[in-house]
Amino acid sequence: MAKTEQGNGFDMRGSTEKLTDKERDPEVNGNVIPGENQTDKYGFTGGPQQYSGESAEDIPPEVLRQREAKWLEMLNSWDKWMAKKHKKVKERCQKGIPPSLRGRAWLYLTGGKVKREQNHGKFEELDLQPGDPQWVDIIERDLHRQFPFHEMFAARQGHGQQDLFRVLKAYTLYRPEEGYCQAQGPIAAVLLMHMPAEDAFWVLVQICEKYLPGYYSTGLEAIQLDGEILYALLRRVSVVAHRHLQKQKLEPNLYMTEWFMCVFSRTLPWASVLRVWDMFLCEGVKILFRVGLVLLKCTLGSQEKLKACQGFYETMERLRAIQPQYMQESFLAHEVIELPVSEKDIEKEHHAQLKRWKETHGDLHCKSPPRMHGAKAIMAAEPPSRQDLKQRPTIIVESPLAPKTGGEQAENVKESRKTKEENQTKAVTPPRETVNPYPAPREPSPLLNQMTIQGSKESLSSAEHDTYL
Repeated sequence: MAKTEQGNGFDMRGSTEKLTDKERDPEVNGNVIPGENQTDKYGFTGGPQQYSGESAEDIPPEVLRQREAKWLEMLNSWDKWMAKKHKKVKERCQKGIPPSLRGRAWLYLTGGKVKREQNHGKFEELDLQPGDPQWVDIIERDLHRQFPFHEMFAARQGHGQQDLFRVLKAYTLYRPEEGYCQAQGPIAAVLLMHMPAEDAFWVLVQICEKYLPGYYSTGLEAIQLDGEILYALLRRVSVVAHRHLQKQKLEPNLYMTEWFMCVFSRTLPWASVLRVWDMFLCEGVKILFRVGLVLLKCTLGSQEKLKACQGFYETMERLRAIQPQYMQESFLAHEVIELPVSEKDIEKEHHAQLKRWKETHGDLHCKSPPRMHGAKAIMAAEPPSRQDLKQRPTIIVESPLAPKTGGEQAENVKESRKTKEENQTKAVTPPRETVNPYPAPREPSPLLNQMTIQGSKESLSSAEHDTYL
């Protein structure tokens, strides 16, 4: 039978009933009638994640084009940017990765690209294996619970559910000692919304092994330990909130388990989810702590706010339904960036809580590797080769931001003179910009349309990428 944990207020391993009821109804899947519900720009036809203008930041199209150009430049020289200009990479992740390049950026930030190149053919090998019947059965029963209001996962046995099954099954074969944890489902589903199954698998591996080691292992000790760390850090951030939770005897694992294990994908509006993921995959687990602390402080951080949640039950209800203004994308991102909680703070508290854990519970049963605090730490621990980082097919883009050589400048002067002479008699009407700040992922951006793509047999992988961008 599947491994389960009891007595700690939650049960994620092998369970199909313990996540919140937000997306539980199995009848939802396969019954979304095309045309009946409008699909938002993220692919949702309804549910708590569906887009609303108040929850997201409005970015002008010209700003988005500039950001795309900058990100393409970074991705083409990723090792140099990470080595010499990591601060700039971090700032650009904090602003939000352009939707058209988010999948590729996540693949590079996590080291999933390097992992894939170093294990060429491994995913295909795992994909062809039947899998452990114990885990296969549980994964199949969980498929319909992952974002049933998203167009990719709405249909039973549709391509989204099939890819989700492939990724989760492959992970149980890749790490049979861990198997499957239900909270991995939303993680894999978010990744599949942005990249092909093979890439999603390797990014999932990196999240489970580098960013959140031990989170999905038997016993869930790592998440319980982080709950204590969050509670201790809250004393520094908001004494009022900390004192209230202490008075109500509200254990951290009752409210933060789903937050952290699902990386807030089942808690926040979708624009905020993506913004948090951009920062989390760049800077590491400190972003999850900061988001949790901001939500706790905003919800319980003053005597006025506590008037609405005097008891245990009322407090839990407040934390299960955070008020929308605290989850709004620009507000939340600003608060998270400004909150002074660093990797050193987390590691210091980790050692203190680990010592306390050993005194009360003994040694940890699951020996997880030390976690890496973000993309820079992962790259430093496992330096990639240029070949591992090479994009296939290579993207060649003439960025308006890139400096030109002397030869290129001379050639451009000649071309501009010739063009000027040809166009003197022509009146050119400037195209009108569309108002939509985020082009739908299935609509290629004007900048990406100008790319020159090189490659032959390798192009299948890129074509898949572009489908998900």
